Amino acid sequence: MAEEVHAVKRTNPRFTFLAEAEAILRDGTLVPAQVLELSARGCYIDALQPVSVGSELRLRICNGPNVCELPAKVIYLHLGYGFGICGMGVVFGEIGTQQRSEIDAWLHELATLQASKNPN
Repeated sequence: MAEEVHAVKRTNPRFTFLAEAEAILRDGTLVPAQVLELSARGCYIDALQPVSVGSELRLRICNGPNVCELPAKVIYLHLGYGFGICGMGVVFGEIGTQQRSEIDAWLHELATLQASKNPN
């Protein structure tokens, strides 16, 4: 019952998604990262260097041969609790047709994979 109290209701489903990424800050600094979850509106990334909440950046996601670069903004930060890794919630900014198409293709693939694992 306690889990129900803390359940988060999301507009867009999130999927586990492991991909290499780079956060490119406004000053040109590259922050290597890894995407752990993906949704239509944003993603969750891990990095060794924290990026401040509210920071706008370009996020380059590399999923095998496919690369998608899009504007994004950090909306929350989880510090590494001594492990040196910071988790960040990132919301996508205004994205073009090509970027939307790439994100949607990845999400479709993830949804299909999830449905095949859980045929209920």
